[in-house]
Amino acid sequence: MRVAHLRYKILLVIFLAALASSLVLSLVPLPLICTQFAGCNAVQTSVYAKTFGISNSYYGIAIFALMSFLAILHIRRPHRHTKFLIHIGVFIGTLIVLYFLYLQQFVIHAYCKYCLVVDLGMIAGFIILNVPEKKIRKINEEASKSRG
Repeated sequence: MRVAHLRYKILLVIFLAALASSLVLSLVPLPLICTQFAGCNAVQTSVYAKTFGISNSYYGIAIFALMSFLAILHIRRPHRHTKFLIHIGVFIGTLIVLYFLYLQQFVIHAYCKYCLVVDLGMIAGFIILNVPEKKIRKINEEASKSRG
């Protein structure tokens, strides 16, 4: 399997996990997923839980559905335009999740476990996209030698 192809398959898994987390936060009543005094509740009821009056989880559904679609499209038919859109989406998304992590750590002083799936997944995606292909090939070759 080509290294580039593998990157986008891993990204697709990350996007789907983030989409699932966003769906849980949007569709499941808060008392069923977050206890009243847990970090999840503190984050989801804070003034930062909405942007322009819309719940951040709704944005997550739209964004991660789109990013999943782009990843599937790129896996099936790689094209520089879909690659560019994925890279820009992950870059912007990483900046946004770093802001949300800052808010959870230093402003709200609590963490939402569903938000962390999105936040850490996006950071992992950013790292995956920025590891040089030569480095990944070298790791694959070393793994093949140790198995064989």
